[in-house]
Amino acid sequence: MIFVALGDTDDIGASCLFLKIGGTGLVLDVGADPEEEGVDSLPRFDLIHQHTGWYVDHAIVSHAHHDHIGALPVLIEQFPHVHVHMTRATRDLADFVLPASARLQRRRLREGSATAQPLFDEDVLEVQSYLYLTHDLETPFDVTGLRNETQVTAAFYNSGHILGAAGVLLAFDEEGTERRIFYSSDTNIRPQTIMPGGDYPNTPVDVLILESTMGADPIAEQTTRRTEELKFGEAIARVLRRDGTVLVPVFALGRAQEMLALIDRYKDRGVIDEEVPVYTAGGMRAIADLYDKTRYTTPRLNPDFEVFGVEQRRLPRSYTAKQNALEGPSIHVVSSGMMFEGSLSNWIAQEIVEGENNGIFLVGFAKEDSPADRLLQAAREGADTVVLDSDAGPQALRCEVDRFRFSGHSHRRDLIQLVERLRPKKVLLVHGEAEAREWMKDNIQFFYPEVDVLLPEVGKPLEV
Repeated sequence: MIFVALGDTDDIGASCLFLKIGGTGLVLDVGADPEEEGVDSLPRFDLIHQHTGWYVDHAIVSHAHHDHIGALPVLIEQFPHVHVHMTRATRDLADFVLPASARLQRRRLREGSATAQPLFDEDVLEVQSYLYLTHDLETPFDVTGLRNETQVTAAFYNSGHILGAAGVLLAFDEEGTERRIFYSSDTNIRPQTIMPGGDYPNTPVDVLILESTMGADPIAEQTTRRTEELKFGEAIARVLRRDGTVLVPVFALGRAQEMLALIDRYKDRGVIDEEVPVYTAGGMRAIADLYDKTRYTTPRLNPDFEVFGVEQRRLPRSYTAKQNALEGPSIHVVSSGMMFEGSLSNWIAQEIVEGENNGIFLVGFAKEDSPADRLLQAAREGADTVVLDSDAGPQALRCEVDRFRFSGHSHRRDLIQLVERLRPKKVLLVHGEAEAREWMKDNIQFFYPEVDVLLPEVGKPLEV
């Protein structure tokens, strides 16, 4: 088997892995880098075109986050005979997130905030969506290429990350011996508020392709979800008692729904007043509807729970109405999670950051030098000002700021437990910053010296 990383390996950007198994060409995930635009955001599909005998027979999409699915339309255009596989819930989400991406690309070009032409439009997506093949969890399906004499099968396993997210088990025969490869994708061993923890193969694998997103975060492994839930509820209640406004920046897919379920729990338990208005906006509301419609057909901790059972108001669009919504005690759960410039969470943060009664509470990963990271670092250092938007410049930092660890990813010790559980001969560490992958490699080799740990580099083939 030949393995090539087509996306960034020392960062959390476009996730896309190419495997050549005999005569079968596979890609695992087809992501786009959310911090780049146009062709610069794409995986290195050109590396496949440059090699005679390399092609893509099948694409397997683990879940619907942009950095795992955002380049799928381009892959289909470049390899028009490809078969695309995903879970049914991921397909439902793809029919929402990919058109939303097309509209965003068009809007940024029109507004002048981007210079690259959109990579695809909604008409193309409507045609392509009929090509998606869906599969139930833990049910093998065929991914053998036309040129391969050996059958290759795949099966999805709930990864515990977001709705529809799945790890992928590949199995094939090599010189009379069955080989098994498991791709964790983004995974969470432990339950969240809505989603249960991930499921994994019951028998050892030969190769484990393992995410390492949280590999450089020593604090995450020292905290428990229960402790974080208690602290988060107390922080929200503290701001509301001051008649302040709470901003919770979230990723629209996954974290938004989990946080709404948690806020609903706080109201039920009397941690916060049940009459306090909760505002949401944009795409997360459509995604919540998909969460609710699939609650009996996808893994859930409580299938009876509905996200839209949580009382919430739509954040108004006009400036004056939004200003009114920010007055008095209220909670705003809006995207983006990293508070990128131009996002709704960034705008609200600019409006409330100077008010000492208010609170901005981060609940997920904040990439270095993102506005969310700058805010958190400024608060930790006791700085008087922070720059949330380069055009707005420095603003007084007077509101309460904190971070709570509700990641949809397993922390690094749990990922090492996955190595213990699956007993691979080789581990390929992907989807993490350089420091994260190095820590993971050092610790896997310390605890399991018999395991060969590899750090793939973009475009460099590995024989595995």
